[in-house]
Amino acid sequence: MEDSLLDESVIIIHNMKNFKIVFSFVLFLLFGLSNAQKIGVVDTEYILNKLPQYQEAEARLNSQIDTWESELQNLQSEYERKRSAFESEKVLLIGDQLKLREKEVMDLEKNIKTTTSLRFGATGEIKKLRTNLVQPFQDQIWGAIKTMAEKNGLGMVLDKTSNNVIFLQKRFDYSDKVLDILLKGNDKKEKTNTKK
Repeated sequence: MEDSLLDESVIIIHNMKNFKIVFSFVLFLLFGLSNAQKIGVVDTEYILNKLPQYQEAEARLNSQIDTWESELQNLQSEYERKRSAFESEKVLLIGDQLKLREKEVMDLEKNIKTTTSLRFGATGEIKKLRTNLVQPFQDQIWGAIKTMAEKNGLGMVLDKTSNNVIFLQKRFDYSDKVLDILLKGNDKKEKTNTKK
């Protein structure tokens, strides 16, 4: 009988240990879930394209690019014309005249390559202008994202533009909230500028 009482008390103690472990695990889970970080997602490209000042600056940049493309096409046309004329008159030219006309065509070709590289190359003027155009707006967007994240208690904000988001429920997309912060800030600036 003493052995059965001893066995029962061992079972009760074992069950109490299991209960404590399970209870501690449940408490840990509840505490962990209540302190879990909220994650939000924004689409910075969408926000950027909705900003009127960015659209204006982008239009000015595109106008400059069109002007440069037109100048380059004119240079290309002039080069083609001079090269064609040189090829057809080449047999009639002698000495210095031949060298001068050939140098003219080669200089024009070199000018086209240099202009193309300086303006349209990987480190060209267009790349630099686009970077300078976007940077201030990105800084504004990051500031608005920080404000929105703090306001909504988000621990992490992902950018949908970078294509790292596989699935997103609309309620977790904070792009419009960030855009509202930016547009309200711009409205305040415009009202202040019109009062002056």
